[in-house]
Amino acid sequence: MAEPMIPLSVAVLTVSDTRTEETDRSGQVLVERLERTGHRLADKRIVRDDIYQIRAVVAAWIADPDIQVVLTTGGTGFTGRDSTPEAVSVLFDKRIEGFGELFRHLSWQEIGSSTVQSRCLAGLANATVIFCLPGSTGACRTAWDGILAEQLDSRHKPCNFANLVIPERGQHG
Repeated sequence: MAEPMIPLSVAVLTVSDTRTEETDRSGQVLVERLERTGHRLADKRIVRDDIYQIRAVVAAWIADPDIQVVLTTGGTGFTGRDSTPEAVSVLFDKRIEGFGELFRHLSWQEIGSSTVQSRCLAGLANATVIFCLPGSTGACRTAWDGILAEQLDSRHKPCNFANLVIPERGQHG
């Protein structure tokens, strides 16, 4: 008998000075994909590209025992307002170095050398896994389809991040 997938509680944050719920295609892509794979949307917000607004929302979600995964989209580039890495990285207990490397590898196959400007990153904080993705819908699809779908699936072998954030399975402390 196949092992059942354990649904995770996921929060989605879109970082943008211009997007609204109606125009937030990247956030919508993440919500559609997480729900389609059996996870639960815990919260969804849009904040301006402001280091302190981003940090406040992500810190509150990390502190919430009912949220196991945080996905951010936007603010990972090199423009003057892009500040997601600076806002979020200080909250990490541990960085997931391979996430950015693997994302850029997958992205290179789609957009070539432009992927070098992606500062996407991931980490673990208070038994919550956080993935900071670029703001394009294509980048969100690439990250979900190529990395997150498997790594947030408790059945994926030999290892996955789901089993680190599920309370009865995780290694907290």
